[in-house]
Amino acid sequence: KHVRVDIFFASYSKQTKVIIEILSMLFLLIPFSLFFLQGSFDMAMQSFVQNEISSDPGGLKYRFIIKGILFLAFILLVLQAISEVIKSYARVENKKLLFVLIGIVFIIFAISLFHLPFLLNPLWLMFLLTLFLLMSGFQVAFVFAGVALLFSLVSEDLGLEVLEMLPYRVYGIMRNVTLMAVPLFILMGLILEKSKIAEDLLLSMGKLFGGIRGGLAISVVVVGAILAASTGIVGASVVMMSLIALPLMLKHNYKPELATGSIVASGTLGQIIPPSIVLIVLGDQMHLSVGDLFKSAVVPGILLIVLYIVYILIYARLNPTVAPAIESDENYSDMVKEAIKVITPPLILILAVLGSIFAGVASPTESAAIGVIGALILTAINKQFSFELLRYASIETVKLTSMIFMILIGATAFSLVFNELGGQDMALEFFAHDMGSKWAFILFAMLIIFLLGFFIDFIEIAFVVVPILVPIVHSFGIDPIWFAILIALNLQASFLTPPFGFALFYLKGSAGDLVTTGQIYRGVIPFIALQILALVIVLLFPDLIYIFGK
Repeated sequence: KHVRVDIFFASYSKQTKVIIEILSMLFLLIPFSLFFLQGSFDMAMQSFVQNEISSDPGGLKYRFIIKGILFLAFILLVLQAISEVIKSYARVENKKLLFVLIGIVFIIFAISLFHLPFLLNPLWLMFLLTLFLLMSGFQVAFVFAGVALLFSLVSEDLGLEVLEMLPYRVYGIMRNVTLMAVPLFILMGLILEKSKIAEDLLLSMGKLFGGIRGGLAISVVVVGAILAASTGIVGASVVMMSLIALPLMLKHNYKPELATGSIVASGTLGQIIPPSIVLIVLGDQMHLSVGDLFKSAVVPGILLIVLYIVYILIYARLNPTVAPAIESDENYSDMVKEAIKVITPPLILILAVLGSIFAGVASPTESAAIGVIGALILTAINKQFSFELLRYASIETVKLTSMIFMILIGATAFSLVFNELGGQDMALEFFAHDMGSKWAFILFAMLIIFLLGFFIDFIEIAFVVVPILVPIVHSFGIDPIWFAILIALNLQASFLTPPFGFALFYLKGSAGDLVTTGQIYRGVIPFIALQILALVIVLLFPDLIYIFGK
């Protein structure tokens, strides 16, 4: 399943969803895939004719085989899209309406060939059409790809030639060693998700901190930080903690707002705490060292954890009934021993992954491989390992990685056309000259990213918005690592913010009727304020991120 903005899509009727699916395949995915097929075939044939071999020691002798995989992949994609159209068409009840809509699309396309729409600025048309399709519920990857193809075709200044090099760019992405860390960290997180480490951590930390007011909420923050540093998958962290910790907190008379707020805020720490997939993608798009980004994100991550815990302690102290202490007959030293026993394995894994990067022993990709091996060992120690678990984690990793890279392909095509139409020059002119001040640019960029984070995932923001901002960052002489950390903090805040924050949907979906949507919204507001406070602190004191060295 591909990512889509489902704010309105979720409320559509089944028939509307089916029609959108058909239109998406017919006018976005299939045309783009057919165009890409031609380019990827030419690329593979050129490699075959030239007898191109790998330049890497021990690499594949015939490079055309790898390039041919791109061609094969898009053949399969076209076949799957056609299959989806056939299956969806069988479910359409009002076929007359479907054909009317298809006819309208063809008429609009025919008009666009005569360049009549370009009486308006094509950049604004491209932006508005993309926004309309995204908000309507069309798949993000297909929208970027299809809109790019459309505007390259109908623009009198461009033509399809602007996308001729796209297969070569995609092949370059496939060879990107840094991005190899993404599927490995996803695999590591999915293995740990099934290892019951989170459950053991929450139970032992709950006992350890339960004797103080707000202790269960503090244990949620601590476990959230550990999960962030070991899995980095926001959705998994929020769901796991809501399933385990939320019933326990409500059972002990915790105020639902505090319980939900602490779970959602802690579950999103994976956006900033290394090894964050957000930071890996930002590092690739901003041409920065992922190791440097990881090192620079440690202090902001710790700052957030401290702010969360201090807030919980003060709030529970001032309001004794919202988070009562839990009496326990168990010996405290035994609870400490149990907590140490449970927390040691994931801490060793975290140290192995991050320590190897910070010490310069391994690259992020190599450390991700270490993490996968470590996760398998921990799962085996907990007696949770099975080939079914490995199969599940592998399949889900392929699905998630394919989704991410399909968005990357679409975003690459979109950026090519957008920039050729003068989009980057227009953005540079606006920020560098019309705004004039680097602080005005930073504040405006943070606001835009914050608002976009309501509607689209960080992947789309990183692949489409960030490349537009990078030249402006350099033109103002802004530290790009500091700016990347600000983006990561910002995205985490937007993931928490009602009514569209992704983390809120994860919690409500897994909590069911235990809490209301209103309680979730009210509970998360103080943590959003803390998130913004952390962002302001890092904004005002940039050197904080370099405490562990540049």
